[in-house]
Parts: sequence; structure tokens; C-alpha cells
Amino acid sequence: MVDLKSQYEKIKTEVDSAIQNVLDTTTFINGPAVKGFASDLEHYLGVKHVIPCANGTDALQIAMMALGLKPGDEVITADFTYVATAEVIALLGLTPVLVDVYPDTFDIDVQAIEKAITSKTRAIVPVHLFGQCADMEKITALALKHNLFVIEDVAQAIGAEYTFADGAKKRAGTIGTIGCTSFFPSKNLGCYGDGGAMYTDDDNLANACRMIANHGQSVQYIHDSIGVNSRLDSIQAAILKIKLKHLDEYAVARNNAAALYDMAFAHHPKLKIPTRVKNLTHVFHQYTLQLKNVDRSKLKEFLTAKEIPAMIYYPIPLHLQKAYKDARYKQGDFPVTEKLCNSVMSLPMHTELTKETINYITDSVLEFVK
Repeated sequence: MVDLKSQYEKIKTEVDSAIQNVLDTTTFINGPAVKGFASDLEHYLGVKHVIPCANGTDALQIAMMALGLKPGDEVITADFTYVATAEVIALLGLTPVLVDVYPDTFDIDVQAIEKAITSKTRAIVPVHLFGQCADMEKITALALKHNLFVIEDVAQAIGAEYTFADGAKKRAGTIGTIGCTSFFPSKNLGCYGDGGAMYTDDDNLANACRMIANHGQSVQYIHDSIGVNSRLDSIQAAILKIKLKHLDEYAVARNNAAALYDMAFAHHPKLKIPTRVKNLTHVFHQYTLQLKNVDRSKLKEFLTAKEIPAMIYYPIPLHLQKAYKDARYKQGDFPVTEKLCNSVMSLPMHTELTKETINYITDSVLEFVK
């Protein structure tokens, strides 16, 4: 699904030198590489504060802790997402409130959010799924109306841009109260281990996140709050600092690959290509088709036999997962999500895809669905 080796080989000299510098200086934790990467990412995103941490799940947890959310508070998020989004809400004793998504963009349904708001609602977590922003202008207006926090899950959309009705532009994750991202190796900006970050323009919130991520201390051995141990190590930061310089060209490569997929599939009655929203940029963390009257399991087997990977993101909605079973929800409550879970398939999407490779993939898919 991703070709990290070929990507690394193109930047090998830069990356190896950056890693060697960390080894030479032995500043493995919170060293200059971490501070330098955070500063570079702040500049790239146009945001005041980037707070690195150990992974994207920790980023969500620390953000919710820093916002002062308490057990029993309700947090609204999408039913069609990776489990980490709801996992953190439940882990903190908060109440996950799941809502459906739009059938074309896969992003959280704003009308469904509004219907789900109660007197206990404290926050909304829109997930910018597969590389394109949720409808943030409407979401932030709704949050302002009801005095709610907006915690953007940007794990799949770093670098994506949102254009508002007045022409203003902002990067994904810099629109709400706080943005949370992952640097898992397969992400658009991925390290060679694990990592994550939060970003915000709020000075007090940034300070709270830094303190919580460091055992609840702002001064060594002085603990002002309950915290966690969540740090981005210097070697990963050094790698990310190099890869950040290439992030926009990576997005171009992904869009070029998506365009070739589109050309092959656009007019096929059994295949629905990903929808692009005019005021957004798409960074294509995944290229996800919706299949119509196609045996997905057999198609996946057919592609596997041709050495073409394909993935199902995601096969089971959150409300039907055993861990999130809840008397409030039953099968049929989220028809769009349930339909997507039964019909989506993601094809290889990364920066090293060649036209020849994509032709082989698309020809194989079309051979099966003819």
C-alpha cells in the first residue's frame, strides 16, 4: 500500500546525515532536532504552537485532558473512522457520541452533529478522513453557537488546505480549537517509528499540552497536574524535519496518482471515485473507491493473486464493534457508515507510484469488474 523504501532512497543522504547528527550529539530526548522540527512545522502550518508527542493517539488524549474535559462529558465524532478517535474519548471516561458521515466525502455529517448536541456536549472531533477536510466552516460556526471545543483529527490530512467562503485559507488542523496528528510511518508525513503532535494558536492551551505531555510538570519535579509521558524522540524529529521539506511535493505525487486512477475508473458504473470538494485540497492519504454490485472479497482475492495490495478502511463501524457496544445504538442507525463499510476499497497510494504500476492496478481492477 505504501513504498517507504523507495521514498527513503531518494532522501537517504539527508536523512542519514540528520540521524547521524543526533547520534553524534546524543541529545535523544527533547533535543535541538525536536525543537527545530516543531518550529519548521509551525511555519509550514501558519500556527503559533506545535507540541510534539509520542503518537497520534496520545495527541488526542493530551488535547482532551488539556481542555479540561471530565468524565460524563459528551464528545461527538464520526462513526466511520479509525478506532483511536473514539478510543481516547472512552479511555478518559468521556461519552463518545457517534454520528453518521456524508456518503460522497466520507467526512462527518454536520446536520447529524447538530442533532446530537445536548446539554452535556463539550466537544466535536471532526476526522479529516483519507486526506480531505471536513466541512470546517459549518462545524466551527456550530461550535461557536453552542460553546463547544473543536478537536481536529488530522492524522490523514496533514498539509491539506481549507478555503473559507470569504477566500481565507487555513491548513487542516489549524481551524478548530486544536489539531492532532500522527507521524506513523505510512502517513503523508511519517517518521521511521512513531510520533505525533498537537497544534494550536492558544497560548494557554499549548502550555497545558506541553505540561501534560511531560508528566504534568513545567519545571522539573514540580507537578501541577496529572500528566503522561509522551515524547517525540530526537531521531524521529530529525527525520520528520527532512521529510517536511518534501511534503508538498509528496502531495503533488499523490494527486497525480489519484488523477490516473480517476481517468481509468471515472465512467465505470460499478466504481465510484473519491469526491473532491471545490474549496478544499485533497492530499490523498488513501485512494478509496466505492464498489457497486461487486463482490469485494473476491475482488480483493483477485488483486492479491496479482500481487496488488488492497485494504478495507474500515470493515466494521464503531457502533458495531464489541468494545463500543452501546444501548443507544443498533444496526441500521448509521446507514451511510454501514453502507460504506460494506462497499469501500482502498488501492495503493503513495509518493512512488509510477504510471506503469497504476496502469497495471487499474487494468486488473477493470478486468474483474467488467
